[in-house]
Amino acid sequence: MRIGFHTDAFNSSYWDFEKCLQWAQRNGVHFIECGLIDGVSWIHGLGYQPHVALYEDPMLLQKKMETYGVRFSQVDAAYPLSGEDGPIRGLPYVLKSIPWARHAGCDRVATTDGLHKPHGLSDEEAMARMKRTYEQIVECAEAYKVTVNIEVHGYFTTNPDRMAEMLAFCDSPFFHMNLDTGNTFIAGQDPVAFCERFLDKISHVHVKDVSESLAAAVRGEQTGIAVSQCAIGDGVNAENIVQCIAKLRDHGFNGVLSMECEGQGGPMIERSLQWIRATFVQLGIKEHIT
Repeated sequence: MRIGFHTDAFNSSYWDFEKCLQWAQRNGVHFIECGLIDGVSWIHGLGYQPHVALYEDPMLLQKKMETYGVRFSQVDAAYPLSGEDGPIRGLPYVLKSIPWARHAGCDRVATTDGLHKPHGLSDEEAMARMKRTYEQIVECAEAYKVTVNIEVHGYFTTNPDRMAEMLAFCDSPFFHMNLDTGNTFIAGQDPVAFCERFLDKISHVHVKDVSESLAAAVRGEQTGIAVSQCAIGDGVNAENIVQCIAKLRDHGFNGVLSMECEGQGGPMIERSLQWIRATFVQLGIKEHIT
């Protein structure tokens, strides 16, 4: 398997993307994931946001990343597709992101639903809208040979039965799932059972622990969290993560486990990295760097 990280770990540190590349190089991490910005943001333009804008040249960015020995595992275009504005805002955003990703040497794009029941729509109406949206997205993904992943993050996707329905929207080798160990747990699901049910569809994984205090406060009441305020391995979800990694190993998964946690400018995500590498040793997994 491969180890990567999402640059949202450094949102609170106000790093730019290149500083994240430097961190990856120092720590021997060769895979990176970031959010995509469709438009201009002052905080990004000033160098205080660790994500990438679609106006940045993807091929030149890929060349820069190569100098650090880092490449994309996935780019995040996860504007919620389940709400009323999913077709008018989320769909064009994803359709722009797919060719950008291909030119940046990235073969995965993350998508998702909203955190809450969509306003003004029944569940069935929202599902029908998402089906039409994903049909258009997958048509584009197939043309560019980029895998579109549905991330476990929201009202529909943290419900395993609804996730199964969504994954059946399109029959395509370029349509898969991004497992999130933290979001499944915080939504009140069993991450291990969730992982096992969708083993054939998982192509990318967000590894996220959950602090004891956060779990006590909101488990079963929220569907997704951006990052957990504890290092991976320090929370109440750690054993579930070990079991998920073991199941992925046994299924032959060789993709990227992308760390999602608060970085604290480095120390917390570095503890997370040490824990995942120790877990690889424990489970007899070889870390691949290409």
